[in-house]
Amino acid sequence: MLQNGMICHLSKPKLKKMRKLLLFLTMLLCIVVPNLLFAQNKPITGKISDFNGAPIANASVVIKQTSQGTVTDAEGKFKLTVPPNTSLVISSTGYKSQTIKINDVDFDIQLKLLEDVARLDEIVVTGLSTSVKRRNLANAVATISSKELNGVTPAQTFDAALEGKIPGAYVNANTGAPGGGISIKLRGVTSVYGNTQPLYVVDGVFVDNTATSAGLNVVTSALANGAVTSNANGGTQDNPSSRIADLRPEDIENIEILKGASAAAIYGSKAAGGVVLITTKRGKEGKTKVSVSQDLGFIKVRKLLGVRQFTAARAASLSRDSATSAALSQQFLDAQSKGQIYDYEKEIFGNTGFARNTVVSVSGGSARTNFYFSAAQKDEGGIVKNTGYRNSSLRLNIEHHLTDNIKIGVTTNYINSSADRSLTGNDNAGVTIGIALSSTPSFVQLHPDASGNYPSNPFASSNPLQTIALMKNNEAVNRFITGVNLEATLQRSKTSTTKLIGRGGVDFYNLETNALFPGTLQFQAVNKGTSLVGFTKNLNTNYIVSLVNTLTPSENLSFTTSAGLTQENGDYNNLLNVATQLISGQSNANQAGALNAVQLRTKYQNQGIFVQEEASLNDAILLTGGVRFDRSSNNGDVSKYYIYPKAGVSINLTKMNIFQGDFFENLKLRAAYGQANNTPAYGSKFTAFNISNITGFPGLIVGLQEGKADIKPERQTEFETGLDFSVLNGKLGFEFTYYSKTIYDFLMQSNLPSSSGFTSQWVNAGNLRNHGVELGMNARPVETKNIVWNTSVNFWLNRSLVTKLTIPSIPQGSFGYVLGSFQIQQGKSATQILGLNGAGGVSRLGDAEPIFQMSTYNEITFFNKLSLRFLLHWKKGGQNVNLTTLENDFGQTSADFDKVTNKLGVPDGLYRIMQVGSDAHEFVETSSYLRLREIGLYYTFNKLPVNYVKAIHVGISLNNYLTITKYKSYDPEVSNFGAGFSSGVDVDPYPATKRADFHISLDL
Repeated sequence: MLQNGMICHLSKPKLKKMRKLLLFLTMLLCIVVPNLLFAQNKPITGKISDFNGAPIANASVVIKQTSQGTVTDAEGKFKLTVPPNTSLVISSTGYKSQTIKINDVDFDIQLKLLEDVARLDEIVVTGLSTSVKRRNLANAVATISSKELNGVTPAQTFDAALEGKIPGAYVNANTGAPGGGISIKLRGVTSVYGNTQPLYVVDGVFVDNTATSAGLNVVTSALANGAVTSNANGGTQDNPSSRIADLRPEDIENIEILKGASAAAIYGSKAAGGVVLITTKRGKEGKTKVSVSQDLGFIKVRKLLGVRQFTAARAASLSRDSATSAALSQQFLDAQSKGQIYDYEKEIFGNTGFARNTVVSVSGGSARTNFYFSAAQKDEGGIVKNTGYRNSSLRLNIEHHLTDNIKIGVTTNYINSSADRSLTGNDNAGVTIGIALSSTPSFVQLHPDASGNYPSNPFASSNPLQTIALMKNNEAVNRFITGVNLEATLQRSKTSTTKLIGRGGVDFYNLETNALFPGTLQFQAVNKGTSLVGFTKNLNTNYIVSLVNTLTPSENLSFTTSAGLTQENGDYNNLLNVATQLISGQSNANQAGALNAVQLRTKYQNQGIFVQEEASLNDAILLTGGVRFDRSSNNGDVSKYYIYPKAGVSINLTKMNIFQGDFFENLKLRAAYGQANNTPAYGSKFTAFNISNITGFPGLIVGLQEGKADIKPERQTEFETGLDFSVLNGKLGFEFTYYSKTIYDFLMQSNLPSSSGFTSQWVNAGNLRNHGVELGMNARPVETKNIVWNTSVNFWLNRSLVTKLTIPSIPQGSFGYVLGSFQIQQGKSATQILGLNGAGGVSRLGDAEPIFQMSTYNEITFFNKLSLRFLLHWKKGGQNVNLTTLENDFGQTSADFDKVTNKLGVPDGLYRIMQVGSDAHEFVETSSYLRLREIGLYYTFNKLPVNYVKAIHVGISLNNYLTITKYKSYDPEVSNFGAGFSSGVDVDPYPATKRADFHISLDL
C-alpha cells in the first residue's frame, strides 16, 4: 500500500484479520440485505369474483409494468408477493381490467370485476406475434366466443356454425348434403377466378380448405361432354365439402376474423380473402376439470316445394301425341283407383335423421404445465335415406414452462370423418335425384317389387328411389393437425423485454372419395356400372419465427417492435380412377372393362419477411407500421419479393381527457391501410404437355392453355376508417367502419384466337373496387340481480365496381344470357347478373351482392341459472339464378304449374317455359330472408346433493327452424357451383335442413 508516499506491506497477521473481517461483512450482507428486501416486499392474498359474487378462475394478476404475477385458482383466489407502493393489474377475458394501488394496509383484496359489454379490454391480434386491447385497435376485427360459436345449438360442421355471425361476410351453402360445404366471402369479391376464401389459422397452423371433387361429372355430364373431372380441371358442380368442416366447434375457445388487407397484410399471399384466427381451448391452473356432454336431436328438411296435383286431364297433357295422352290418362286413373298416387318429394326428402353428439373433455394444470384433452364423436343421419355424416375427433393441447423464461406449447388434433352425400345438383344427363324427380309425375310407380327389383322410370333417365337405394357417394377423411408454439424471453429489464417467438405446424390429411353406380341402375345401361375412386394426400406446413421487443421508457410511452420470417409449403396430390363396365356385384376399379385415371399434383412454397412497429402514447394513441416482403413459387418471377405495407393509427379521446365527465367511457377514432396479394393459379405460367395416345404409342402434345411467364399476383389495397364509442358505463357500445378495397391485376382466363394454336391463357385482366359499411352495437339493456340481458346487433353492406378490364367481356358461370349469367364488365358491379330482357336485348337483371345484412345475438339470463339465447339474421336483397323451379316446369311437376296469375292467362308453369329464349327475369330471383338461425334454452343446476358433480346443464335448442322468405326454391343461401366467383346458382340441390336438439352436460 502507499502511505505518505512510501510503499507499505501488510504483515500476515494483519492480512488474516482483514480477511476474517471481510468474510464477516459478506455473511452479514447475505443475511441482512435479503431480510431488508423481504421487509420491503410483502405477501398479499385476494379473491376475484364477478358482479354476482361468483369466483373468476384464471384471472391474471400482474404487477404493473412488469411480467411478474400469477393467476387465480378455481375459487378465484391468489397469492402474490409485491413491493411497496406498487399497482396490480387484474384482467380476465370478458371482464373490464382494473388497476389497484397497493398500500401498507392492503393484505387481503376482495375485488369484483365488471363484465366488458363493449369488449374494450378484449385482446386482439395485430400481427403474427403481437396483440393489443380492442380499445386501442386500429382495425375492425370481429370476434366470436366459444359460447356464440357453439353455446346455442350445435351446427353440423364448423363452417356452418359461422353463418350469420361474421359482420362483413357473405355466406352461402354449396349444398345441404351431410358433411358441409360453405363458401365465405369477406368484404366482397376479392378475386374473380382466384382464391376467394379466407385463410384459416388454427393455433398458428395454416390449415387447408380445398374442396376436392369426386368426379361425378362422369355420370351427370354437368360439365361439357361428360369429361372425366377432378380438381385437375375444376369440376366443382358436384358440390364437394370444404375441408375446414373437419374441425370441431366444441374445441374452440375464440375466433378472430381479420376481414381486410389492412389487418391481414402481415399474413401474406394466402390472406387476400381475409384471415380467420382460431384459438382452441387450453387448460387452466387448478383442479382437474372433467366435462361430459351429450346432444340428441332430430334433423328434418327445412322446406318442401310441393308437387303438382294431377287429374286425368292433366296427366293426358304430359304428351302431345293423342295415343300417349290417352294411355297417360288411363295410367293415372288406374293408379288413383289403387291408391298409388305418391308424393315422391316428401318420400325422398322427408326422412328424419337422428343426430347424436358426445363430447368428453379433461383440463387442468399447475403453475408450470396445463393441458386440455377432448374426445368427441358426432353421428348424424340425413334427410335422404343412406346419407349422413360421422365425425370422430381427439385433441390434446399441452403448454409447459420449461423455465421462467421459456414456454412451449403443442396442440394436436386427429380427425376421422365420413360423409355419405348422395347425388344431387346440376345435371345434364337427368340422373341426379332432384333432376329426375322434377320430371316424374305422382302417378308413376317407382317402388321395388317383392324381389327388390326397381322398375324403370319412363319419365326420366333414372329412378330416384333406385338411385338412393343402390348408389354410394362417400367422402372419408383421416386428418392430423399439429402445431408448436415457442416463446423464449431472451432479455428482460425494467424497461425492456425481448422475446423469441416461433409458431407453426403440420396439416396432413388423406381423403378418399368413393362413388359407386352399379350396372343395375337405370342410367347405367351403357356404362354397365361405374366406380369412381379418388385418393388425395395433402400436406401443408408453415412456420413463423420472430423477435419481439417491448420497450417502455416511461409509464406513458411504449414501443413494440417485431420482425421475422415465414414460410408455407403445400403439396396436394389427387388421383381419380374412373372404372366402367364393372363386373356384376364388384366395386373395385380393377374389376372393370375400362379404366381411366386423372391425376393432379400441385406444390407451392410461399416465403415472407416482415417488420412491424407499434408505438403507444399514454395508452391513448397507438401508431402501427409494418411491411411484408413476399414471394411465391406460383408467381411468374419466383425470386422477386413483392412489397406489401401496412399502417394504422387509433386515437382514444377519452384516454386523452378531451371529453370530461362520465358520459363517454370510451371514444376512439381509427384509420388503417394495408396491402395483400393473391398468387396466380398453379401452373398458369407454364404451357403444359398433355398425354396422348398415337396409334397405340404414348406421346405428348402441347396443351390448349398457353402459359404466361410474366404473370403477376393480384394486389389488394385497402383503407378503412372508423369510430368506436361506449356510453352508460360501458353498457352500450357502438362501432362504425367504412372501408374501400381495390384489387389490382385480377386474374382471368382470356380466350385466344385460333390462329395462336391455343384456346385460352391466364392474364392479369383488370382492377375492381369494393367499398362498404359495417355497424356494430353491444349493449346490456337490462341488468338487475335476477335478470341480465346482453345483446349485439350488426349491420353491413358492400358494393363492388370493375374499374378496368383489358380483355373482351363475356359471360362467366351459370347458363348464359338465356337463363341469367354473371359477367365482368368495366364500370359495372363485379357480381352483376345479365340476361335477356324480353325486348330483344341483354340487360342487368340483378346482383348477387345483398343490399344489406343484419344479425342480432341475444342472451337473457334469469336468476343466474336459466339462459335464453338466440341469433336472428336478416339478408335484404341479392339475386340467385334459380333454375330449380324451371326444371320442375320443364317436367310439368311444379306445385303451382296450373295456377293462372300471369298476363297471358295461361298456366303459370307454361308461362315460365315460354319465357325461355326471350326473357330471363323469371329465373333471376331475389333471395331475401329473415332467419332464426339459432335459439336455445338452458338451465344450470349447481347445488347438488353429491360433491363429485359440480354442475349439471340441460337445454333444448332449434337450428334454422324458422325462415321467412319469398324465395321459391329450397334455400335462399345456395351456391351449387361451389365457393368461387359464380355463387348463388340454384339447380335442384340437396335441400337445406332444420334441427332440434336436447342437451345435457356434467361438470365433474
